[in-house]
Amino acid sequence: MDKDKIFCLPIFILMASVTFMAISTELVPSGILPELMDGLDISEASSGNLVGFYAIASAVFGIPLISSTVEFSRKKLLLVLLIGFSLSNLLVGLASSYVFALIGRIVGGICAGVLWPMIAAYGMKLTDEKHKGLAVTVIMSGTTLGMSLGIPLFTYIGTRISWRAEFFGIALAIATIAVACFFMLPDVSGVKKEKSNSPLTLIKNRGVLLTMFLTAIASITNYGIYTYITNLITSINYNRGIGFAQILFGFGSILSVIIAGKVIDKNMRYLTVFMFTCSFLSFTIFSFWSNISILCHTAFFLWGIGFGALVALFQTAVARQVPSNASAVATSLQSATFNFTIMLTSSFSGAILAKWSMTLLLEIMVMLLIVGILVSFNSKKALA
Repeated sequence: MDKDKIFCLPIFILMASVTFMAISTELVPSGILPELMDGLDISEASSGNLVGFYAIASAVFGIPLISSTVEFSRKKLLLVLLIGFSLSNLLVGLASSYVFALIGRIVGGICAGVLWPMIAAYGMKLTDEKHKGLAVTVIMSGTTLGMSLGIPLFTYIGTRISWRAEFFGIALAIATIAVACFFMLPDVSGVKKEKSNSPLTLIKNRGVLLTMFLTAIASITNYGIYTYITNLITSINYNRGIGFAQILFGFGSILSVIIAGKVIDKNMRYLTVFMFTCSFLSFTIFSFWSNISILCHTAFFLWGIGFGALVALFQTAVARQVPSNASAVATSLQSATFNFTIMLTSSFSGAILAKWSMTLLLEIMVMLLIVGILVSFNSKKALA
């Protein structure tokens, strides 16, 4: 494997199925909150916590667990995480009380905190230097497809059949993927834990800090609006509705992954500028020309392009700033930044909308994206 690493597409597609199910596990309660409220006899706020506590567990446990498992076999660790994800969904599906369901969600969040950074580092170990970015892009395309296809599919099952059947189905699908990974994925040994791959050392790396800063801007701007996409649709009087908007967004996200796959290993800096610019143009249209329907259609599509490959982009970028034995820990720092800023942004955006308006929120995000564009354009070394 070390001598003749090649880009084996079936392996990375299998790993993409892992991220597909991981993002589905993370977000699936959002589409069935009324069913969860009725089934568990809980309030709307409590049902929302089934998403929030998952994110908190992911953010809090990610860095320490990645750091403490760097010496573990990558394949065995992935299998343990898949079993954890399957168990998480099974627990929620069987839950007879809110506490039981919350425990299941926290288990899933802990697994997610380890999975997102480790699977990118694992994938980069399975190919040669010139295809590392492409490998991460294919692996993380599962998140894009999960948001655009997986969530609607599982939500359909949850609303038309039952929410318990939805979680059981996800648990079974993940268990099946785990079996396929056991037989198909090559093993990669962990790395020795040392000072060079400790979080305290990496946090002093300027390239890592820059990537974390750009990650924060990307997650604040995109998730700050996407979390309240229903409010956006209402604010701009989008007459085609949220379903059509999500379809356009989904097509843009898929195109984003395709573009990233072709460019990410050749010119990451221009790709970053391009993605930030797409989101900038989208939010500018929503802010000033929302009365023109064709421009709004274009804006949702552009937003998808600016959003779709973000995870792959910044996980590849942060891994390039450190030695190979530190890539998993470095991506855990990037992933934790992503999760923490999403949590903070949801509260910040909600406060802006409660006191002011979606227009003001969009204008704030436009200004942040300008900062992201300028910083990315001038980061010739870090985003080479």
